[in-house]
Amino acid sequence: MDLKKLFIKKKPTDYILFGGIIGIGIFLDQLTKWLAVKFLLPLAYSVPIIDGVLQLTYVENEGAAFGSFKNMPWFFNTVSVIAIVLILGYLFLGRGTSRLQEIALLMIVSGGIGNMIDRVALKYVIDFIDFCLIDFAVFNGADSFVCIGAGLLILSLILEIIEESKLEKAKRISTENGDAEDGE
Repeated sequence: MDLKKLFIKKKPTDYILFGGIIGIGIFLDQLTKWLAVKFLLPLAYSVPIIDGVLQLTYVENEGAAFGSFKNMPWFFNTVSVIAIVLILGYLFLGRGTSRLQEIALLMIVSGGIGNMIDRVALKYVIDFIDFCLIDFAVFNGADSFVCIGAGLLILSLILEIIEESKLEKAKRISTENGDAEDGE
């Protein structure tokens, strides 16, 4: 097995971009959580942003995403570490991802790391965004990064499928036109 073929060379600026996106995501997540502790925790009540739609509510989430898997932090930390390592390995090996896919995966990684910092340091995750229009769990910036990243990843895969379909159709039409010209 040729190891050179395994690694696709990336430019140094790609790694700077990767680190920057992850770093900015973690910074924004931790900053907003710090602000939630400083300003929301002492109030002990919700602060309406858009009445009946969105409010800020301080919550200490001992579970995983949106309050699931309570009392299993070791399980979710293990799954998070494995997912983060696999995603980073995939990105750093440069396995043919588009820039949109890279950004999506980096958002997922930054969100995963942001929440893992809380779970390791505090034994819970600080949540504060309360979308009260529907009965939904209180969440945070890291959760948003993971969800937006997942949405962007799905979008990029859909766009990739559409592009491949267009190329396949163009190839088929070209072949059919070529065969028709050869037959004349």
